[in-house]
Amino acid sequence: MQSTEIAPDLLNSFESHLVRASAGQRFANYIIDFVVFIIVLFLITVIVGVVSPETLNAYVDDDSPSSGLVDRLLTIIFYGTYMGIVEAVFKGKSLGKLITGTRAVNLDGTRISAGTAFARGFSRAVPFAAFSALGSPCNPWQDKWTKTLVINEKESELASR
Repeated sequence: MQSTEIAPDLLNSFESHLVRASAGQRFANYIIDFVVFIIVLFLITVIVGVVSPETLNAYVDDDSPSSGLVDRLLTIIFYGTYMGIVEAVFKGKSLGKLITGTRAVNLDGTRISAGTAFARGFSRAVPFAAFSALGSPCNPWQDKWTKTLVINEKESELASR
């Protein structure tokens, strides 16, 4: 009886080797992305001021105590939406991640979907979510809850799936 051994298919047996982004890279991502968000928010405010000055004046003149809370809530929701859109369009990247050479991926190394990108974005809207990134290794809530990971692209090997 003859035994036939099948050589393993090298393309299908390739496994991902993921290297987690450092806490410094994650912090740089946050700072860069937050600054870009503030610039986008400023530009939107300028556009609203030009298109509809009475809307902006009514908002600025509102001194009620609840206006500050509403402002913060809207800003947090807008930040989550903004980050979700950016990561969905650029497949796990933001400007901060582009600069630092990192990317958000699923735990198996595959690219995140648009739904996962939005889930990551809205996870950031949870109060005190930024504090969840403290520690080593850096594993914030948006990673835990969406089963994703931010990797160092230069040091990682992604499976082509």
